[in-house]
Amino acid sequence: MTANDDQRLRLVAITDDLRDGVDGLVSRARSAERGGTTMVLLRLKHADARTLVEVGRALVTALRIPVLISERLDVALACGAAGVHLSASSVPVMAVRPHVPVDFLIGGSISSPSDLARARDADFVTIGPVYGVGTAALGADGFGDLARSCARPAIAIGGLDTSSVAGIGAAGARGIAVIRAVLGATDPEQAAAALRAAFDAQLPSGPS
Repeated sequence: MTANDDQRLRLVAITDDLRDGVDGLVSRARSAERGGTTMVLLRLKHADARTLVEVGRALVTALRIPVLISERLDVALACGAAGVHLSASSVPVMAVRPHVPVDFLIGGSISSPSDLARARDADFVTIGPVYGVGTAALGADGFGDLARSCARPAIAIGGLDTSSVAGIGAAGARGIAVIRAVLGATDPEQAAAALRAAFDAQLPSGPS
């Protein structure tokens, strides 16, 4: 990814649900965009393909920032999304790359060293959970170790809010990804702005 592309990773808002319908989710996403969200990842675990395509097209039409689809390459291509994000249990990134346009973004997921090989051809990776309940949480140091090992632009995910992003930038994060902290917030614009400010302030290069 270029330096300009890298800016798109700064704050990724992951969708939570369709509690307020397609229009409601689009409205929340537009609010998040105004607040500084730089990418939206459509992940609705229990939605069928038809619903995912409908929601994906609505988001792609309404937003100026990239929209990626979680797991479903077919849906991403059908709705004109900017890319797809693949979990560690999905197909390897290298198996997808030959079948997509050259500018199509592919994200991978890493939670342990065993995931590194599957994501080595990704444009970027999400690494986590950084924080959370249980022994699986990596912490900032564990995140940094995996970020250095994968040598890909890395986004931190898991348990992040305005108080817990400190140190993530210094550990090598190019951005953060959240669900409830933005699209689940009462005011997604305000929530996104607060997260961007907290994250950008502790980057080595400062805000941008």
